[in-house]
Amino acid sequence: MRGRAYRFAILFVALLVLPWQAVAGLSPELQKALENSKFVYISSTRKSGSLSTPAEIWFLFHDGAVYVGTRPTSWRVRRIKAGRPDAKIAVGSVGGPSFTATGSLVNDPSIQELMMKTYAKKYPDGWSTHEQNFRDGFKSGDRVLVKYTPKS
Repeated sequence: MRGRAYRFAILFVALLVLPWQAVAGLSPELQKALENSKFVYISSTRKSGSLSTPAEIWFLFHDGAVYVGTRPTSWRVRRIKAGRPDAKIAVGSVGGPSFTATGSLVNDPSIQELMMKTYAKKYPDGWSTHEQNFRDGFKSGDRVLVKYTPKS
């Protein structure tokens, strides 16, 4: 029992001391690029195992993950549902810094609201045109939230 408590204490201290980037699996350079970039380019995994053509998309970077709001009929969602959640995410441009991630569908109204607040600031020229579609889409299911978690 004493050994278990000691191991737990060591693990707890290590988690407090490790920088967030190490926990999230992103380098400081990638994290900075995600904080400063307007777009990510997502390539999802096809049946053949190859990657799709990168799609430019608005995104939210929050707690070490990339979130996108998209239609449930999009290829990225269809591939996640088909059991092919792996994707490559390039930041800022198709040839920009990139990482591999695992996509999942999440239903989190607080993240949806954070996304919309972030989009209003990040995309001031286009947000007024798309805001109502996002809000209505999340309510009706015509838009879903995809979370991409970086692979270590």
